[in-house]
Formats: sequence, C-alpha cells, structure tokens
Amino acid sequence: MELAFERRGAGAPLILVHGIGHHWQAWLPVLDRLAAERDVIAVDLPGFGVSPPLPPGTPYTAETLADAVESFCAVLGIREPHVAGNSLGGYVALELASRGVVRTACALSPAGFWSRGELAYARAVLRATRGAALAVPPERAAMTAGNPVAKAISVGMMVAHPGRLSDEAVLAAGEALRNSPGFDETLDSFAWLMPPAPPKVPITVAWGERDRLLLRRQAVRAAKWSGQRVKLLRGCGHLPMSDDPEMVARVLLEASAR
Repeated sequence: MELAFERRGAGAPLILVHGIGHHWQAWLPVLDRLAAERDVIAVDLPGFGVSPPLPPGTPYTAETLADAVESFCAVLGIREPHVAGNSLGGYVALELASRGVVRTACALSPAGFWSRGELAYARAVLRATRGAALAVPPERAAMTAGNPVAKAISVGMMVAHPGRLSDEAVLAAGEALRNSPGFDETLDSFAWLMPPAPPKVPITVAWGERDRLLLRRQAVRAAKWSGQRVKLLRGCGHLPMSDDPEMVARVLLEASAR
C-alpha cells in the first residue's frame, strides 16, 4: 500500500510503527535522535493518521496491518529493514519478526500479552478515550491541551509525564484519535489477538514501568514468550517516547545494532 510517512536521516533503514488511534507523529520526540544514525521512516498505518483505509473487504487486524507495512516496504524498495513499534505497532513489529522479513524488531509495550481481564480493561479504556475525544469540540480541545490539570486527565493513562507533551502534540494526537476510520474494527479484533509465532530474527522487548494501559506484569508473559529478559523503561508510561526520548532512542538504536 501507499501509506503516509515521514523519512529522515541516513544509514540502515528503521521503520517506526505507532499504536491504535495514533499517527507517525508519536515518534517525533525520538525521530531526530534516531535519524542521526539511521534512515528512519515513521509510517501511518492504514486507516490511521492520514493514510488511506484498507481496501474494501479487508479486515482490520494486526496481521493485515503487518501485511500493509510489509508491502509498503516493498513499494519503497526496502528489503529487511529494522522495525520498531509501540503498543499495536509493537505487535506488528513482532509479527514481522516472526515472518523473518525484517533484520531486527523492537517492541515497546506490545499488544497481545494480556490476560482476558487485562484485555477487557484495555479495550474499555481505549473506547472511553476515543469516545471522549469524539465528544470534545475542537475549541474546547485547545483549551484542554493548554490546561495542565485537564491535560493530565486527558493523557495521563498514556504517559507518565503529561507536562512533557507540548500542547500541539496533545491536540494533534486527539485529532488523530477522532479521525481513525480503522479504530473500531481494529479494537474489536483484539479479542482474538494472541502472541505471534516465535521470531526468526533478533528482537528486543521493552515495557514502560508505569504503563497504565498494558500493565507491566504483561512483560513477564512477553519474556516467557521470547525466552529473554524484557527491558524495563523506568519512569515511562505506555508511550515512552514522550516520557524519556533519550532513553527510548538509545534502546531503539541498540536493538537495531544487533
């Protein structure tokens, strides 16, 4: 597919994949740090950001979104890139690693390692978050983004340090969440999402110590699945790129140097 993307830097290609309801701009806090050493391509998944939806009749699942990223790389003429993702994007990265079509994969708080209760909780939070975004008029959204208390309430489930997010980033994320035609069907598909097949390439899994959406105890299951220790991102929430850009960039560069 032809997908919207941002490309910066030079070196080995590194594809960045965002989570459900987000857009490529989720990676802005780390983009230039990564671009100093990698050819970084941050992509909008189909039905999210400003990328077109999946073709009619194609279901929204983590696997079909991984198909789209794989074909996107083929369109750009990139073979076996490094890939990193957050949340749903983390699952996509691991799915591509299980196919053996990437060189390395790094997953930050990836989806798919939940219990049934944790899945129900995460889906309820995500539905409520999108419902709130849809209910807020644009003029009120701007006021919310500029109010420290309101900002903390609106994004506190996703980041450990709301104050480190700019007002512009909060507004843009809210708009992306409202305008995500792939959101509902993708969220419904989580009910059947299981960890992918064992990876065929080196992987790194890291988890936000203060992740309030995909609770950090899920990292234990990810460690058992991968057979390796999961890195704990201290002081970080579900979107660690915003909480500690320097640490996250270091993790991604180390992962893609393996």
